[in-house]
Amino acid sequence: MADVQVKLIKSLIGSTRVQIATAHALGLHKIGDISVQPDNPATHGKVNRITHLVKTCEAMQGGAN
Repeated sequence: MADVQVKLIKSLIGSTRVQIATAHALGLHKIGDISVQPDNPATHGKVNRITHLVKTCEAMQGGAN
């Protein structure tokens, strides 16, 4: 199964508590943080909740991302 790379591109300032908690659940705390998550429905739901704050792409397999 492929992985999804999620990068925080906008600040969490001004976001709701739910959006901030979702970003933290994905491992994103500061602008520029990158997290590699499994490509499953739970991850897609989290990303959809904060889609205006993040950028996603497919993670490279087996090595440096």
